[in-house]
Amino acid sequence: MELSLKNKMKMLEGSKAVAETIKVCEPKVISAYPITPQTHIVEYLSQMVANGEIKAEYVNVESEHSAISVCLGASAAGARTYTATTSQGLLLMTEVLYNVSGLRLPIVLTCANRAISSPLNIWNDHQDSYSVRDSGWIQLYAEDNQEALDLHLQAYRIAEDERVSLPVMVCMDGFLLTHTYEPVELLDFELVKKFLPPFKPKYYLNVQNPLTLGSFAEPDKYFEFRYLNHKVLINSKKIIKEAAEEFKNTFGRFSGDLIESYYLEDAKIALVAMGSLVATLKEEVGVLKIRAHRPFPFEEIKTALKNAEKVIILEKAISLGLGSILETEIKNIFYKEEASPEIKGIIAGLGGRDIPKSSIYDLIYKIENNLPLPDFLDLKLELIENEGEE
Repeated sequence: MELSLKNKMKMLEGSKAVAETIKVCEPKVISAYPITPQTHIVEYLSQMVANGEIKAEYVNVESEHSAISVCLGASAAGARTYTATTSQGLLLMTEVLYNVSGLRLPIVLTCANRAISSPLNIWNDHQDSYSVRDSGWIQLYAEDNQEALDLHLQAYRIAEDERVSLPVMVCMDGFLLTHTYEPVELLDFELVKKFLPPFKPKYYLNVQNPLTLGSFAEPDKYFEFRYLNHKVLINSKKIIKEAAEEFKNTFGRFSGDLIESYYLEDAKIALVAMGSLVATLKEEVGVLKIRAHRPFPFEEIKTALKNAEKVIILEKAISLGLGSILETEIKNIFYKEEASPEIKGIIAGLGGRDIPKSSIYDLIYKIENNLPLPDFLDLKLELIENEGEE
């Protein structure tokens, strides 16, 4: 195990911690449009470029659509790139997000998770990144700022691996992480260089060796392109695990891979969540933390929950007209199993609604006593009791 005494523990805002990590990853092109709550990240990076701490082209653009488009072009030309966004900004990028994954470009993007409009809300939930979960990007969710820091370095390693060559979205809860100060251990630059080799893509736009990217695909070929993208995304699970293990060997700490279990071995009740909410649940019954939403870790989740009798999913997102998205996905894992746990998805924390421990205690009490469980945690029905009535 290689350890460095140069690693320093500092009290940093989550946004600054991410910016410090991007700095040592040495992207050649950074492009972003400021939008709360990701603005601090790109502000810090802008200052670093101006100070000469990063030898990169920092591109000021007029929208998030342009920000990801600049990264697409730069990555296609062979440059390591970075951008960040949130909420409506991420949705504005949607058209290009699909192009990026279809072109197999290893761009890294930070999504500072925030509610989407309307009504306007700038606080945290996961509806933005969930909305683009099918765009072909790897999606990794951070529980705290140290994990957010670590995942960004791993994101480049995963994305640029020739077996993957896909974009990676690192999701961190807006304000709860981006604007919160926590002690974090920064990455030693010499070790980063060992962990993350220079970006040397096999295919890129080059006038000396012309090629075509994103060509027209007729019906007799398009199907196969989508299938290949699906397969490489599924197969990226192996590389995500490898990157996590090598990160541990290099930096001396494990930041997890696809999932992480807490006291699930003999737990009859399992709580499932993603992001910073996991920290609130850890002191309670068994907890399953899903770090990778895409690729979806089917087998890993199945193994982790094999002894649970009841699985309760707390989810900061909603599929309007359906409900809990993770409930549907996890039920699918156990669809053909003879012995399947009772699975219940509960929507919580939309628009930054607080999820106090008292609500968790009450929920566990109801589970243990076989009482009816809500579909929505702490929903204020008195605010909408007359909605729709004539």
